[in-house]
Amino acid sequence: MSQALKIWETLENKPAGKWTFSKMLCLKAPYFSSISPLFEQLQPSLCIIRMKKHRAVLNHLGTVHAIAMCNMAELAGGTMTDATVPSTHRWIPKGMTVEYLKKAKTDLTATATPVQANFVWTNSSEYLVNVEITDEAQQPVFRAVITMQVSAKK
Repeated sequence: MSQALKIWETLENKPAGKWTFSKMLCLKAPYFSSISPLFEQLQPSLCIIRMKKHRAVLNHLGTVHAIAMCNMAELAGGTMTDATVPSTHRWIPKGMTVEYLKKAKTDLTATATPVQANFVWTNSSEYLVNVEITDEAQQPVFRAVITMQVSAKK
């Protein structure tokens, strides 16, 4: 079990536990603090995070900036991958293909899941992660497929 998942399981049901976990993760990877994420759910093969529509993530149109959604997708996909890969392996993002489906005018929710259930871990492989970002009406505004390079630890 990953260190992040252990910490999540310790904090998730405590008062302000989800907020504390979100802040701790952003201390480890500071760039993600730019979107002020809030983790809602984390388990192997699933990560759900929320992001408020706030000034720091807006573009010139007053909607959520495309790169803020990319940041949200990478955070959800990477954390889900971390909670999913066996402790004998390590991972790193290798690439991301994105689709901007419509303007993001509200708070957002990102859901990350593996493309393939029951993935077989080898010494080195590409692990694909789906991330869908929806608005408050549960309408998709963004989709991504992130390629994670997973390899056995040396």
